[in-house]
Amino acid sequence: MNIIISDTSPVSNLIQVEKLDLLKELFHSVIIPPFVDKEIRALSNFDINIESYEKADWIKIIVPKDIDLIKSLEFELDRGECEAIALSKELNSDVLIIDERAGNDVAHQHGIHTMGLIGCLIKAKQEGIIVEVKPYLEELENTAGFYVGKKLKKYVYEMVNE
Repeated sequence: MNIIISDTSPVSNLIQVEKLDLLKELFHSVIIPPFVDKEIRALSNFDINIESYEKADWIKIIVPKDIDLIKSLEFELDRGECEAIALSKELNSDVLIIDERAGNDVAHQHGIHTMGLIGCLIKAKQEGIIVEVKPYLEELENTAGFYVGKKLKKYVYEMVNE
């Protein structure tokens, strides 16, 4: 069984476009640290419906133990990213789903394999879970404020033949 850890933004963006189950279909289960859970639950303060998250019994919360690593990472990253990276190291995760560039770079420095939300969409298409990436990306941009540069978007669409 694969060990998949997620940072906040991939989960929160999918919640906002009502597509959280995409992660379940891709990975069957996802692990998040407590601070990521706290950040996701805070979405309800902005009138975002988190019911799909609250019902997601396939998302597990595990507390990272390496407090020293978390504290050392807090100089450059937010707490959710720090906990997600620490948990990925501790559990020897197969993938850390993370979108922020700084967090991604630090994860790579620690030998952690990462995938962003766009990578998840590409994988979902490749595995036949979704038919097209484009409608998902457009909805993420329009509803969740997910930013994708023109060059990256063009590259992704060429990659998935859209």
